Amino acid sequence: MKSWKWVQALAMSLIVAMAVSACGGSGNSGNSGNSGNSGNAGSTNEGSDVEITLLNSKGEIQAQLEEAAKAFKEDNPKITLEIIPVPAGQSPFEKASALYASGNPATITMLDTGDVEKFKDRILDLSGEKWMADAVDRSTALTTFDGKNYAFPLAIEGYGFIYNKAVVDQAVGGTFDPATINTTSALEDLFKKIEASGKAPLIISPMDWSLGAHYLPLAYAGQSADTEAVAKFVEDLKAGKADLASNAVFNGLIDTFDVMAKYNIDKASPLSGTYERGPEVLGKGEVGIWFQGNWAWPQISSFDTASGQYGFLPVPVSNNADDFGNTQISSAVSKRLVLDKEKNSAEQQAAAKAFLEWMVYSEKGQDFLVNKANIIPAFKNITLEAKDPLAKSISEHIAKGKTEDSMSTLPADHWAKLGASMQKYLAGAADRAVLTKEIEEYWKTVK
Repeated sequence: MKSWKWVQALAMSLIVAMAVSACGGSGNSGNSGNSGNSGNAGSTNEGSDVEITLLNSKGEIQAQLEEAAKAFKEDNPKITLEIIPVPAGQSPFEKASALYASGNPATITMLDTGDVEKFKDRILDLSGEKWMADAVDRSTALTTFDGKNYAFPLAIEGYGFIYNKAVVDQAVGGTFDPATINTTSALEDLFKKIEASGKAPLIISPMDWSLGAHYLPLAYAGQSADTEAVAKFVEDLKAGKADLASNAVFNGLIDTFDVMAKYNIDKASPLSGTYERGPEVLGKGEVGIWFQGNWAWPQISSFDTASGQYGFLPVPVSNNADDFGNTQISSAVSKRLVLDKEKNSAEQQAAAKAFLEWMVYSEKGQDFLVNKANIIPAFKNITLEAKDPLAKSISEHIAKGKTEDSMSTLPADHWAKLGASMQKYLAGAADRAVLTKEIEEYWKTVK
């Protein structure tokens, strides 16, 4: 399957959704987009009280999920939903595995796409759920095994360089055109201009998940627009047949990383940064650019001094503007919700299914996804237009066919192990040869 086919299908879904939203009329702005469903869709008041839990691996929407749980209970008084956060520094796979080992798994678990198959014998088949008919094309393909879908596609997410338009406009002395950043040299020229304007060019957030799950995987996904070619490259890595030292995309991506490190506001102490620092310095206009994803908007908005004007730039991998990856941002359905079938009762499972339907079909649920959590939904019937600029920017890239598929099925320990390798490289504790060897050696251990 070619990458552009998935992007084209997703683009058409988003375009239709936007068109319906625009034509909806002011008198029906809260319409769920699904005829026959009222604002109480997904509600159930029958039976005894039920308590369910949701293991949340998107820490940036913990507060929003807790508010959604309250709103859900208003519509479903007999269901209490508790949101359990995955601890910082622990992967969702690790936490979910620990809960199963203790005999107390969450009713609903938020997993990364690549982890769903590992739990398929312990989770419910969701193929017959109502929302399956409204899921965007191919959004459940990677969680379907032997013809059965085991996961709810929570969000379409994307990432790249987030830019503060006020800062970059000042730096270029006019209106910044994001299309001009299509090579590594063009990116460095922009960094120089931002620096000359008196601002720091960018901030690198050094968390292992950012470097290991988002930045480094661009070296895999950027190999080709053909997803089959990307899969073949990963298989070659596993077999020890891929030579990263001579791979143009990998070296180009690390060249760009070197430029980033040179202009990093925290270059004197590159591993001292925290996730929380990124949205603050970007929103306040202390830096012009931050490598991160659309999930960061709630935090950026709390510091916003640019009147909500932000967007995405691709991460270039060469100085040839025509090379794949230089004009694309990374995007895919990311987080998935799965329902336990081992320890949770039939009543708890039914309550969990009601929550999934509530998000897709009720006005409150859709408002939570789009407006509160700033999520790009993976459902065609949700016609609310994203208000935040980062979701809009991703939607525009999708509509133009300017995305590459994110690596959604990486091994569970990839971000921790290779994120640590990227951290050593960022700190100057390892050179490119060491980084390359550690990446190659890691993949040889993957079965």
